[in-house]
Amino acid sequence: MAKSQRTKKSKTTALKGAEYLINMSSYRQILYHLVFRTKDSRKTIVSEHSKELYAYMMGFIKNKNCFLYQINGVEDHVHILSDLHPSIALADFMRDIKTSSSIWLKQSGKFPEFEGWSDGYAALTYGWKDKDIIINYIKNQQEHHKIESFEVELKKILEEYGIVVNEKYFP
Repeated sequence: MAKSQRTKKSKTTALKGAEYLINMSSYRQILYHLVFRTKDSRKTIVSEHSKELYAYMMGFIKNKNCFLYQINGVEDHVHILSDLHPSIALADFMRDIKTSSSIWLKQSGKFPEFEGWSDGYAALTYGWKDKDIIINYIKNQQEHHKIESFEVELKKILEEYGIVVNEKYFP
């Protein structure tokens, strides 16, 4: 093969490769189990209005081009199972959902004791095959917390994933 033919062939291959990359779509399947609590773990999320809070958070998540699989909680914390759009950093997502929902909670007038969210959060990733297990776990928060406190629950979850628990954050 002559040099000019080899050069032409490699340019065509490179061009086809570039076309493939241009036409390639982005795919993701990263499930995040997000958990965050109220400031000082105060029981300030009034249960009779909690569905309104979750609906607000659902809209926030949808507006970020993420998909919500489940949301629920009790008076002192919230659990979310969601994916995150690849353009969103986890820390930014958590900062924004906590800030936005905190403003909404205070302005709604339905959560008069709410002062804010705690500084931190837990974010754990799960495989697709675990999705239904985590959805059911989140759905059953009210029943679960009749038996176990949030602190015990969170410590167990963190230890299950090999995360060293810092006791200064647990009263």
